[in-house]
Amino acid sequence: MPALIVPDGLVCGVDEAGRGPLAGPVVAAAVILDPARPIAGLNDSKKLSEKKRDALAVEIREKALAWCVAEASVEEIDRLNILHATMLAMQRAVAGLAIRPELAMIDGNRCPPLEVPAEAVVQGDGKIASIAAASILAKTVRDAGMLVLHELYPHYGFDRHMGYPTAAHCAALVEHGASPVHRRSFGPVARQLSLL
Repeated sequence: MPALIVPDGLVCGVDEAGRGPLAGPVVAAAVILDPARPIAGLNDSKKLSEKKRDALAVEIREKALAWCVAEASVEEIDRLNILHATMLAMQRAVAGLAIRPELAMIDGNRCPPLEVPAEAVVQGDGKIASIAAASILAKTVRDAGMLVLHELYPHYGFDRHMGYPTAAHCAALVEHGASPVHRRSFGPVARQLSLL
């Protein structure tokens, strides 16, 4: 794998987790890495094992110059749509940084409105170290939150699929209906609610 790029200056990487699931919030993270304290093994969170992600998340929190994790709620997703809710979560993550970055590098093909210059980087979580770090924080925080929701709503198997539309999740929706943490604007949930 090619080495990830560490841009010069106070650059924050921004990424999200949870655009595709039928339940739970969308979570975004912003990270400013410290060039003097490199972190080995950073990569797109989807390409790492859960154990490796969890270990890197601890190291990122310890070594980064600044980091922030924020979310947009299920209610905001349903009210705004998932794209705008994702942009809102990203805005909140960047605004929550203890250090103001000179540039925000956003994973994907569009940038949220920010108070700092921003640049979109398609597949940035596999190219830019700080975006990879943000993807790891967003994913680990969201997964931990879904485990909490599993305790509240065990019928759906959130601990296994994290809210994504697996066959088991869709079957549980049919059997139990939608929970308060399901996204009512998403097709499979909306269809199930229309049957009630």
